[in-house]
Amino acid sequence: QVQVVESGGGLVQPGGSLRLSCAASPSDFSRYVAGWHRQAPGKQRELVATIASGGSINYADSVKGRFTISRNNAKNTVYLQMNSLLPEDTAVYYCRIGGKYWGQGTQVTVSS
Repeated sequence: QVQVVESGGGLVQPGGSLRLSCAASPSDFSRYVAGWHRQAPGKQRELVATIASGGSINYADSVKGRFTISRNNAKNTVYLQMNSLLPEDTAVYYCRIGGKYWGQGTQVTVSS
């Protein structure tokens, strides 16, 4: 069973920054696409960013220029650096590995 564990969420003021981390168990982690999704209250889960095994990256339009996804294959970890946070970024953020393995989520709240 693949284990996926997110961390780094919390409460931050508008304009602030947070870095989320996602640690995954597969020994062949480098072969997997990795992504971040989020779900705000009363809304559907949406894609935030993905990074392929070869390093190609995609972002949702709403986070382009503010969020940066990266990965460290030696540590089996994918990151999401979030800058210039807005109240509408408030959501539970989920990591997904290989297109099918989900973490439990980490809460991000942007509020003054």
